[in-house]
Amino acid sequence: MRKLKIIIFLLVLLSFLIGLYFYPKMPEKMATHWNKYGQADGYSKKFTGTFLIPFIALIIAILYLLIPQIDPLKNNLQKFIKYYDIFFLIFFLFFIALQFFVYLWNLNIKINPNRFFPIGLGVLFIYTGILLKNARRNWFVGIRTPWTLSSDDVWQKTHLLGSKLFVITGIISFLGFFFFQYSYLFILIPALTFSFILVIYSYFLYQKEGK
Repeated sequence: MRKLKIIIFLLVLLSFLIGLYFYPKMPEKMATHWNKYGQADGYSKKFTGTFLIPFIALIIAILYLLIPQIDPLKNNLQKFIKYYDIFFLIFFLFFIALQFFVYLWNLNIKINPNRFFPIGLGVLFIYTGILLKNARRNWFVGIRTPWTLSSDDVWQKTHLLGSKLFVITGIISFLGFFFFQYSYLFILIPALTFSFILVIYSYFLYQKEGK
């Protein structure tokens, strides 16, 4: 078993242990959702609010384990398995940070979510760029359009551009930390815009290849 796989499942276990530790300290009604202004606007019961993140992490960890086994192009996925593992390692570290954020908020230690998310998501975006640069054609990981999945050349060129754009997205997200009133715009606008560009780009590459 890969060492990073073991570490990832230990992080999932740690998430449950953290939940068990904080559960007695949590209020019966927990804030679990925040609007674009950083104000709590959604609440959950104590058990749900405490253990929602650990259970989501467990489900994602199972998918993380299954994908390399069930992908029809799993031999290609094995070529960048190290980057795949590191992405999920960063993802689960972000989840644990998010878990602490929720617990601390409900203990009246309120960190502004519009400062937390730009940093956490910025790191994820930047490493996604690194992952895309090294990804090989597969059915689960990467920019999966009908055109990238149909051509190795279209896949490679789309992912090289996607790598640069996601790193830029991460850097722009970081800037949201300083303009926290509008941090959601620093995250959503580049992420959605660049994703749309990549879909269109892959289509035109495929049409060009066909000609």
